[in-house]
Formats: sequence, structure tokens, C-alpha cells
Amino acid sequence: MKLFYYLPLLLCLTYTAKGEEIEKDTAKIRNVELNEVVVQSFKQQRDLRLEPLSASAVTGTAIQNRNITGIKEFSSFIPNLFMPDYGSKLTSPVYIRGIGSKINAPSVGLYVDGIPYFEKSAFDFDFNEVDRIEVLRGPQGTLYGRNTMGGIINVYTKSPLKYEGTNIWLSNGNYGYRDYALSHYKKIGEKFGYAVSGDFQSSDGYFTNLFTDKKADDMKSGSARIRLEWKPRKNLSIGLMSSFDRSVQGGYPYAVCDSVTHKPGEVNYNDYSFYKRTLSTTGFSADYQGRGYSINSRTAFQYISDHQGIDQDFSPKSIYFARQDMKQKMFSEELNIKSTTPGRYKWLFGAFGFWQGIDNTVTLDYFTKDYATRKLYDTPTYGVAFYHQSTIDDLLTRSLSLTFGIRYDYEHTSNDFLFYKETDGGSKQMDAFDSRLKFSQVTPKIALQYMFPSTGMLYATVTKGYKTGGFNTSFDREEDRTFRPEASWNYELGAKHPLLDNRLNAEVCFFWIDWKNQQIYQMLATQNGQFLRNAGRSESKGVEVSLQGNPVNGLMVQVNYGFTHATFKDYKDERKGIDYSGNFLPMVPRHTFAVGADYTIPNPCRHIDRFTISANYTGTGRIQWKEDNKISQPYYGLLNAKVSATKDFITFAIWGKNMTGADYSAFYFETGGKGLAQKGRPFTIGGNIQLNF
Repeated sequence: MKLFYYLPLLLCLTYTAKGEEIEKDTAKIRNVELNEVVVQSFKQQRDLRLEPLSASAVTGTAIQNRNITGIKEFSSFIPNLFMPDYGSKLTSPVYIRGIGSKINAPSVGLYVDGIPYFEKSAFDFDFNEVDRIEVLRGPQGTLYGRNTMGGIINVYTKSPLKYEGTNIWLSNGNYGYRDYALSHYKKIGEKFGYAVSGDFQSSDGYFTNLFTDKKADDMKSGSARIRLEWKPRKNLSIGLMSSFDRSVQGGYPYAVCDSVTHKPGEVNYNDYSFYKRTLSTTGFSADYQGRGYSINSRTAFQYISDHQGIDQDFSPKSIYFARQDMKQKMFSEELNIKSTTPGRYKWLFGAFGFWQGIDNTVTLDYFTKDYATRKLYDTPTYGVAFYHQSTIDDLLTRSLSLTFGIRYDYEHTSNDFLFYKETDGGSKQMDAFDSRLKFSQVTPKIALQYMFPSTGMLYATVTKGYKTGGFNTSFDREEDRTFRPEASWNYELGAKHPLLDNRLNAEVCFFWIDWKNQQIYQMLATQNGQFLRNAGRSESKGVEVSLQGNPVNGLMVQVNYGFTHATFKDYKDERKGIDYSGNFLPMVPRHTFAVGADYTIPNPCRHIDRFTISANYTGTGRIQWKEDNKISQPYYGLLNAKVSATKDFITFAIWGKNMTGADYSAFYFETGGKGLAQKGRPFTIGGNIQLNF
């Protein structure tokens, strides 16, 4: 095993490279990532680098060089993006610029190949054959609608019409980490291509439960994906994407914290906690290119079935145990038509519709009282939306552009609720209700941008963000059964400019967000559980800075920094009689920082075609865990690195994560009069073998 880890380094040290060969081949590497960064997407009318918005793109090459295997590893890698890794795949909240949601519907949207993912429990899927990822920060409601108040994450997989070959991936690491993947891309003629891939991941777990003397967070997952693309005519493309993902994991390695230092101790509870998920997503795409316009359609169906079991008291005693079973079925259809002419005026019209059905059952066993409660929720939701966006170039003066967008959303949701108390004597109905909620909203957007002759630009935007209200699955008061919508206004001023003869791209953005009725996560006062309630008014303001490119041949660099100052402006908790106005929002890091570099040396020795050294550092903090701001996680940094060597069709690599062994808490909360937290993952090391045919 040790020989496998150090083989690339031994090979490199055994032979001597010629300086002339390095100089000759290194010149071929320049501008690789800059040219790959962005192409037009399903809804954006132009290259993202030319759009008046704050956006980041990460290519498949960068994902591979940094050994990123899941979406949570992008946390802090993108300015003001925070996605903590704790609990299980069910717990996958995303925060951008302070806007996010720990429970219920997300505040940051996720699209995979143009297919919307509505549930956060579907966000954490196995990363396999990803071509690129785009993160658009700030409200994207005009084009994307619901659940995009904080921003949008677009994930694109590789196209079989653009890429051919067979890939085999084998990765092993400590803590029993395994990741094995196989993919095959093939074109039949010039009009049809197909791709099939499969992936298996497993881990023995990182945290030991003292009570059971076993790992609390073991995990096994497998996925399969198929993608078909057909171009029956030059101006018509049809695609089919289908994926299946199954994961079984232990979860929730929460430990009781010291009452003074608030540092977590050891995991120590008696009942094994787990999360099991089956995720299936299928999408159909059709794109037609007419004379001066294009018509694009995306049809999708997603099915989720998950099961959660959790020792709710997190102690060696048998007090509470909670179980949740959820099934989701979601249909969506989106159709848009947009101009493709290079003239001064560009336009886009679109319509979106969806239906989502969720059946949720929550059972709580009270072992000390010899009874259980069972709550059943049937929550169907449907909605429609219509949107438009226009861009006028050379407005009043050359290089000045105006973009205006508007969207109308209507949504209807209902909740059929049943509550039972179960004892040895049978089941007794305690409560039942059938509620309906309707929401409608108009979300406008306006942006001005000025393009410099050097291809740099200045822009200013005003955008409205919106997120619907809904039903709480846990509550202890009548008024807490539902929560209201939240809305925001986002004001943004930014600049983008190339440097060093287009070798570097620099971006800076200042933002201010004013939003009302923020949906705040809270723990129940009379029982175990959590719910959403509305704060009066909140504010977030900050700055984002990015620098990326290849300043010298063979070297790719990226520096990102985000600062967020997010506070409550008007928030009083009447139940506790506490005024939180002026306090920082919980779960929002004050700073996010990332610096990374990839250095590639062609032909460093006779038996190596390419040698790459990659390193990246991400910093996060300070994070307030509660509204009272009494307990927080200070700033912490994670150092990751990877070294790889390629010869012909085979690549060897050694990688390490959290190489400095940073000690931090990934999450903190309080229940039952005690504080609990999950530690961040420790130092891990492993190696890869990749075969490309």
C-alpha cells in the first residue's frame, strides 16, 4: 500500500528531465482553464463572464485536480458559499451571502443538466463525470424562481457528443475510504452519442461511538447514470438523462459539549442512528435552433425515498428515538424561447410548471413513558410561473447595456395532517387538520453594465428575491403550524477585468441585501424537534473578490475571498421575551477564503508524460451557532493537496485532506438542556489510480 502511495514520487526522482522539453511542452498548457470556464447555459443568454452578475465557474479539470468528490467540498471554495458537512446526506443546507435554510425547502437552488432539485436531501449526491459547476450568487428568481433567493448552483455532466472514451477510477484511503467508478462515452456517427457510468463509495466512518465501540458514521453509496444525445438535424438536439443513487449511512455523530469551552467530547449514545436514501432523477431535453431564436425544453421527474432513525437524546440511556420516512415525487416542465441574433436587442420568454407530492411520517418513541407518537403529513404542491428578460446593448452610449427581467410565480400547497398516540392498548387519534396555502409573487430585476474596450466591465443590479411559506412538520403551538414567505431586495455593484494579457481574470463585487420575514430555524420548547418561524427584518452586506488564471505557463491559480456581515434588524422572540435585534445571523460565516494552485510539468522524466502538483487552502469563520450569539466557531482553515503523475493512459495520485489536522466543530445545537456538536472530519490521506482509454 505504501508503495502505491509513493510510486509517482519515486518515478519522478529516478529520472532527469531535460530543460528544453519542459519549455517546449509547457507552452501548450497556457490558458487551458480560462478557455474551458463557461459556455452558454439553458437560461443565460451570454457567456457568464459577460453577464452583470456575481458568478463562479469550476471546470472538471479543477474538480479532478482538487480531488473534490461531493458538493459539500465546495464550501468556502466559492466566495460566501457555506455548505457544512454534518449529520448525514439528509442534512445538506446551503448558504450564500447569509441566505440559507437548515430545514424545509432550500434557499439556494440546484440544477443538474437543467433539471431542478427541490429537496435538500437530494443535494449531496456522488460526484461522477461532472464537466463543470457554476455558482450564481444573489437572487436568481427572475430566471429560476422558487428556492433561489440566495443563488443557484448549476451542475453539468459530460456530453457524449463532445467527449469519447472509457474511464476507470480506483481510490483508497484511511478510515476505510473507497471510491470506485467506471464510465464509457461513445459516438455513433456524428449525430448520436451515449454515456453510461457507475460509482461506488464507502467509508468505515470517522467517529467512534463509545457505547457501541463502533463507528457512528459509516457509509456506503452507489450510483448509476445514463445520458443519450441525438441530433437528427443540425438545428435540433434531443437528450435523455437518467440517474439512480442509493446510499446507506450511519449518521449524526453528535457529542455532548463541555459547558465552559463548548468543545464536543466523544460520541456516546446507545441507539444506532442512520439515514437511507433512494434517489432517482430522469430528464428529457429538446433544443431547436431557428433563424435568430432558439426554443429549449426541459422535462423532469424525480423520486426520493428516504428513511431516518436518530437517537434523539444522544445519551447512553433509552429516552427518545425518532424515525422519519419520506417519499417525494416531483414533475416539472420548463419551456423558453430566446433570441440568438448578435444585434443590440436580446430577449427571452419562459414558462415553468411543477407538481410535487410529499408523504412524510414521523414517529417518536418515548421509552421512559411507554408510548409513541406518530405524525402523518401529505403535502402536495403545484405551481406555475412566467418570466421574461430583455437586454438592450449600446443604450444611449456605446458599450452601455440595460437588462430588465420580471417573473410571476403562483403556488398552491396543502397539508393533510394526522396525529396519533400509540400505546400497548392501541392507537388513538389526537389531532387532525387539512390546510391550504396560496402564494403569488412578482420578482423584478434590473441591471446596468458598461463594457470597456479591454473586455472589462462595470455593473450594477437591483433584484428581488422571494421564497414561499409553508407548513412545519413539527410544532407545539397552533400559530407555529405554518410560516410566512420571505422576500428580499439585493443591491449589487461589481467589476470584472482581465489582467496580464488575459492570463488572469479579476472580479470584485459589493452587495447589500434587505429582507423581511426571514424564515428562522428554531428548536421546539416542549418536545424534541425543530420548526421555522419568521423574523421581522434582516440585513446582509459584504464583498466578494476573485482572481483566477495562469500567470505563468503551467501554473493555474485561484484566490477567492468573501465577507458577509449578516444581522437581525428587527427580531423579537415573544415566547422567550428576548430581543435579538443587532445580533449576527446563525450558520453564516463572517469570512470565507480560498487560495489554490495547480502546477503542471510536462515530461519531467522519461517514464512520466505529465506531473501535477495541486494544493488549496480554505478558511471559514467566525460562525455564530445561535441567535443569542453566545456560542460560536472561530475561524478555521483546511489544507488539501494532491500530487499526480500520468504516463500514457494511466494516472497515479496521492492526496490528503485537512492535512494540518484542524480541530473545529461542523455544527452545534442545543436540546434537552445540553449543547451538542459534531467535530469536523480529521486528516485523511489516500491514493488514486485512473485509467483513460
